[in-house]
Amino acid sequence: MELRHIRYFVAVAEEGNLTSAALNRLHTAQPSLSRQLRNLEEEVGAQLFIRKARGVELTPAGTAFLEQARLVLSHADEAIAAARRVAKPAKQVLSVGFLTGQEVDWLANVTRVLQFDLPNIEIKVTSLQSPSLADAIQRGDVDLGFLRVEPRPGVCFEVVAKEPLLVIMPSDHRLASVGDIDPAELAKETFIGYSHIPHVLRDVVADYFASRNIQVTPHYFLDDYGTGISLIRSTGGVAILPAYVEPLLPWTIVSRRLKGEQPTVDLAAGYRSDNPSPILKAFLQNIDQVKMAGPAGNRRTHN
Repeated sequence: MELRHIRYFVAVAEEGNLTSAALNRLHTAQPSLSRQLRNLEEEVGAQLFIRKARGVELTPAGTAFLEQARLVLSHADEAIAAARRVAKPAKQVLSVGFLTGQEVDWLANVTRVLQFDLPNIEIKVTSLQSPSLADAIQRGDVDLGFLRVEPRPGVCFEVVAKEPLLVIMPSDHRLASVGDIDPAELAKETFIGYSHIPHVLRDVVADYFASRNIQVTPHYFLDDYGTGISLIRSTGGVAILPAYVEPLLPWTIVSRRLKGEQPTVDLAAGYRSDNPSPILKAFLQNIDQVKMAGPAGNRRTHN
């Protein structure tokens, strides 16, 4: 019994019509298909179909044969897939994690550094908040992460950029028209601070204000840039966020620089030092290219 006879049988049984099976499923001529089915019935030693004016119907023997025929085809397909997997092993995978929103800036740099390896690898992209991303790197769930420096045992960090911090506010806010903003002005505003999650950013901003003897009392607290944007829109308040959010801002919200020396927050490439991935090794050998290229996302022009 040939495998193609079984495929023909299953196609006709599922279509319920020889013409439809021949044209739509098997791409063969109906007379040839009828002949193959008769040969199958002779080999099985039982009638499998009842021919009717508008199609075919399975006999009890045909119904019993159909269940096993599907199993045969399923096993045959799995055998083919197994052979192909051995003949052509699965591509190596590099799992890359980003702070939510940072994909815009840094994924293109990763693929550019690995451009010669791309035909033979797969890149799996994950977006997480910084502490969660650090945990994922430590567990080995993520090979390479772009995140804040979140110390974890076994995890190494290499700073790839110092991101400027900007004031983010509604486009009709009183400070939107004054150019660079005096940080002391923020003490008079509804300020959106930070929860315990973006703690690195929280500490950097707190140190910035403390070094200038400015007291800013948060009225609301954000977990990530998405929450921050929602709070800015709903409260009319202001926040300080890294420059990577600029391409993600709706046009009802604007960014402005702070007057004087610009505060920054580090963005680092994090990875386990004992990760054996050759793809990760190839990336790290060329990480200086990433540092030199900087963020790839488009920045708005500050008015």
